[in-house]
Amino acid sequence: MNVAEFVVFLGVSFAVIATPGQDTVLTVRNALVGGRRGGVLTAAGVAAGQAVWAVAAATGVAGVIRASESLFVAIKLVGAAYLVLLGVRSLWSACRGERLEHVAAAPAGRAFRQGLLSNLANPKMAVFFISLLPQFGEHSGLPTMLLLGAIFCAITFCWLVLYGWAVVAARHVLTRPVVRRWMDGVSGCLLVGLGARLGLQRV
Repeated sequence: MNVAEFVVFLGVSFAVIATPGQDTVLTVRNALVGGRRGGVLTAAGVAAGQAVWAVAAATGVAGVIRASESLFVAIKLVGAAYLVLLGVRSLWSACRGERLEHVAAAPAGRAFRQGLLSNLANPKMAVFFISLLPQFGEHSGLPTMLLLGAIFCAITFCWLVLYGWAVVAARHVLTRPVVRRWMDGVSGCLLVGLGARLGLQRV
């Protein structure tokens, strides 16, 4: 792969990563309740999930999953149900007016698991990686495809960490009771909506 192709790959990656989606919503939510550590751990979980999909795409496993309609649909439905569950939890917190200190007391590892599971249970990532990586690294071999996947994951991690830090910087405003309940409600609606769309969408 030459320099021009690499620049194109970076441009496509930035465009995809900067488009808000379920990973962004989840990172913002966890940064709000868990501070900077919650945002970083969620971003790390998302990047770890992407790394699994990147390896699967580079080795052909993702293609097998995509070709198996029943397995693909099963992963999609599990991912949709998980997003809806997280959304319902946020809506429940909004209705109860749950205090921030109570929510933040949850184990820190939960943020990482949520980011990881959210990404692994999103079959669109399989479609994305098996359509992106071969365009740039197929002729250069497996090591190049794995390297491109690692670069994509690193960019995602940095981008989501910046999102999380922005939330933390405004946390003194966002954690006021009224604002916090509003944020929980909005993030809950977004997660439920994203889950419903994933479940109903033909990927």
